[in-house]
Amino acid sequence: MLTATQETKIDLLKDLGLAEDSSFAALEKLTEAESRYLRDLRVNLQTALAGETLSPKEAYLLALASAANEENASLTKAFEAKALEQGATQGEIAEAIACASLLATNNILYRFRHFAHKDIYEQLPARIKMNIMANPVLGKELFELVSLAISAVNGCKRCVAAHEASVLKLGATEQRIFDAIRVAAIVTGLSKVIN
Repeated sequence: MLTATQETKIDLLKDLGLAEDSSFAALEKLTEAESRYLRDLRVNLQTALAGETLSPKEAYLLALASAANEENASLTKAFEAKALEQGATQGEIAEAIACASLLATNNILYRFRHFAHKDIYEQLPARIKMNIMANPVLGKELFELVSLAISAVNGCKRCVAAHEASVLKLGATEQRIFDAIRVAAIVTGLSKVIN
């Protein structure tokens, strides 16, 4: 007979579309220790993905970008499948991953400029091509929302401020922004358990 924690582990894997017999070292440790956190993690993921202001497709695209940002192949594949189930196109899938890559690049550059506090670094051109920002497949608002979420995870204060202002200007509410950040935060935490 399975324990409640073992059942939660199986349910979490099912939620993600992963095989019940998938093995992840951290997940196994939590299961063996009968950690109550496993149930919290599952509930947190369910709640974040069911955000009030995000469609299921948007939530899974945000989760996909967050998993890609964490370089988590298992979760990237799982959230790609879930996004496709919700009607995402291959172009939207690719752009969510590309957005994570671009923002990882930008976050490093702009954090450096912020930390260094030197005018010369502010004046030097970034020389980073960002053509996908001009006419995103995801639409401008969702692209900016994903950019904001990845910037928050990566800890770039300047990028967070710029993308939040842009998303608000495009009509998003603070609740929508917060829902997106919750998805990115929970997926980042999940990446420590399923990796």
